[in-house]
Amino acid sequence: MVNTKVEQGFPKTVRLPNGKEVTLRLVNESDKQPILKFARTLAEKDLLYLRTDITDPAVVDGWIEHIQSGNTVTILALVEGEVVGFASVHREPARWTRRVGELRVNASPAYRGGGLGRALVAQAFELGKALGLAKLCGMLTPEQSGARVAFERLGFVVEAKLSGYVEDRAGNAHDMLVMCYDLTGFHDHVDAR
Repeated sequence: MVNTKVEQGFPKTVRLPNGKEVTLRLVNESDKQPILKFARTLAEKDLLYLRTDITDPAVVDGWIEHIQSGNTVTILALVEGEVVGFASVHREPARWTRRVGELRVNASPAYRGGGLGRALVAQAFELGKALGLAKLCGMLTPEQSGARVAFERLGFVVEAKLSGYVEDRAGNAHDMLVMCYDLTGFHDHVDAR
């Protein structure tokens, strides 16, 4: 149920600043096992702050259902057919938040620091515009300082801090930062190629 503006240009191959090539394509219903395989390669500390447990097959089924309903659009990054990262734009069907999307990005540790996250976020910006969104927001904890710096470099700003709002997999409470990017004033902070 993805609109044609979103589908345009996929799949595509991009060369990262580190010289590696990755294929970017939209998720389809046959991607459950590749996503689970990717998720299960992530370290516990990488899984700690994920909004959903993407190592759980039922959660991945729900994710794919949201994609099929049009509430979520996800781009996979693949190298030699293996998932090495993803970017998702999640939309809520509520009328009052229909112009805001939540951005979720993750990359394999072997592909961090080489430009994959930046390439995925650039594509997410394009998706957001194609979906008619005004804002993309990311949610993270203050402890995720590397992610926060990366978001700030891309032009995201902290719009809210919610005290004790999230609970990690061990049951510990953490504050949550909501960082947003205004797509209506989108300038080429990120190269979308």
